[in-house]
Amino acid sequence: MATTEHPPSRLRGWMLQGLSDMGKRGGLTGPHAEPEPPHRGQRWWRVMCLTGVDYFSTLGYQPGIAALAAGLLSPLATIVLVVVTLAGALPVYRRVAQESPHGQGSIAMLERLLSFWKGKLFVLTLLGFAATDFLITITLSAADASTHLVENPHLTGTLGGHQMLITLILVALLGAVFLKGFLEAMGVAVALVGIYLALNLVVVITGLWHVLTAEHVVTDWANALTVQHGSIFAMIGVALIVFPKLALGLSGFETGVAVMPHVQGDAGDTEEHPAGRIRDTKKLLTTAAVIMSCFLITTSFITTLLIPAAEFKPGGQANGRALAFLAHEYLGNAFGTVYDVSTIAILWFAGASAMAGLLNLMPRYLPRYGMAPHWARAVRPMVIVFILIAFLVTWLFDANVDKQGGAYATGVLVLISSAAIAVTIAARKAGQRGWTIGFGVISAVFLYTTVANVIERPDGVKIGACFIAGIMLVSLLSRLARSFELRVTSVAMDPMAERFVRDMASRKIRFIANEPDNRDRAEYRDKIEQIRTDNDMPEQEDFVFVEVTVADPSEFETCLTVRGEVLHNRYRVLTVESSSIPNALAALLLHVRDLTGRTPHIFFEWTEGSPFANFLRFFLFGQGEVAPVTREVLREAEPDRARRPRVHTG
Repeated sequence: MATTEHPPSRLRGWMLQGLSDMGKRGGLTGPHAEPEPPHRGQRWWRVMCLTGVDYFSTLGYQPGIAALAAGLLSPLATIVLVVVTLAGALPVYRRVAQESPHGQGSIAMLERLLSFWKGKLFVLTLLGFAATDFLITITLSAADASTHLVENPHLTGTLGGHQMLITLILVALLGAVFLKGFLEAMGVAVALVGIYLALNLVVVITGLWHVLTAEHVVTDWANALTVQHGSIFAMIGVALIVFPKLALGLSGFETGVAVMPHVQGDAGDTEEHPAGRIRDTKKLLTTAAVIMSCFLITTSFITTLLIPAAEFKPGGQANGRALAFLAHEYLGNAFGTVYDVSTIAILWFAGASAMAGLLNLMPRYLPRYGMAPHWARAVRPMVIVFILIAFLVTWLFDANVDKQGGAYATGVLVLISSAAIAVTIAARKAGQRGWTIGFGVISAVFLYTTVANVIERPDGVKIGACFIAGIMLVSLLSRLARSFELRVTSVAMDPMAERFVRDMASRKIRFIANEPDNRDRAEYRDKIEQIRTDNDMPEQEDFVFVEVTVADPSEFETCLTVRGEVLHNRYRVLTVESSSIPNALAALLLHVRDLTGRTPHIFFEWTEGSPFANFLRFFLFGQGEVAPVTREVLREAEPDRARRPRVHTG
């Protein structure tokens, strides 16, 4: 395609670097990208560390949030969380890994269940909540990292009162790394997770030792529970009620599925049947869930029993850093500082993982829908957009971990609920009655948890609604702006279609655009007579009809397969299936021009009705006023007027 463009400025070239490569291998970059060589990857336990920087890093703030939400009942409520994790979220995502082994996740599973615009709008809604999840991961992790800095005994005098500034600097630093170019850092993730879990294990063992050696601690806790709640059944009931507030401990499963393409699998795996990758991803998910469950229970137990309740509240030394508080209190400031550094590093890297997830998630869907501006295919402009949004969220929530917990939990719970519903439907379609009932119950639990969390903390829905509204507005405006793009990725013609084209190439190539009706002899005879009369053409001119059937008009890009047939022993017809009639016709004309070296002509009749109404029909349903839109698509695709196929309307 010939184009005349001015050389881009140095800044523009740098910002849009790699734009032309974004469509290759799915256009994904960063830690969640598909590996370039097929069937090569990393051992599952190494990939677990990549998702673990997101999942395990929640230990930095989860015990404190649990203590604030459940008080003395925090260990019991955490046990409920662990049961839901192991008996609910884990089976769901093991099934997601089986059904969607290329990292698309539950959103892709639900996308396949819904067609046309309702499917696209549903996916955009889920993308809004996914954006909430990832963006709040960035801001919450940065806020908690700054809390560990500010509350460190060696730094509190210097950095005290500057948590907002420190959080913004950490977020900006994250953006700077991605602007420079974020390379996959599997080895860094393994080191961070290994060190962080080892330090946490030391803190947990030390905390348990102090609990067991100080006999009054357990007794005092048990007595206080009895005074507050009376019976064990009352305690269990309250634990079930407050459990939704602890939903942050469920984060990480969606990321675990997203990194599936990195899992090595077996030598005999194929992209269609990656049995080894699926098996090892299930190991990854199970191992991560078991490790996290053990840490959740033990850390909740020791922090609740060893830390005074007042220290968990805003302004307290354990707020957002309960385990760090114990590390300093029982192992000394030197060890505590090492623990702080490790926590800050893994929290920051969790933000990097979330940023990579955002950069991977949007290109996975929006470009296919035509719902992203051209520059959104490049990494750097999107990094700037996400960092600016992260700045806004940090400012709105005052860089406070507790205030962001509701929004984060909402994003996590909506994604897990959608995954549970997706696997329930998949099990039902597979005729697995037992799994259908089981996944149905799990779906009900997560839906209850989501609703309870929304009622208790509506901030998450408000933030999610803002992201959903923003994504839909930008997506629809982008789709509108890109309506006249060619939108056809390839054209293939069967032997009969090629025979028609090559036969006409010896004369003039003349097509008639026809909307198929009865497809009887009279329809084609009358159409030819009308075209000849409207354009004052002699009878000896021959034509080939082109008929486009609209499949799913909500799709943006499409591949054309052109089939030729002879109807009524006389009329040559090319049939095409596409998401848009004008774009398909324009692509066919350009393909015929390149195939034959001749300029093709196509003839239309004007469509009756309001031009605005016809444009809406084109935008939403791929039909409408076909002739002028076809001409506009050709003008956009071929700036050289001399080489442009001719459009005639009568």
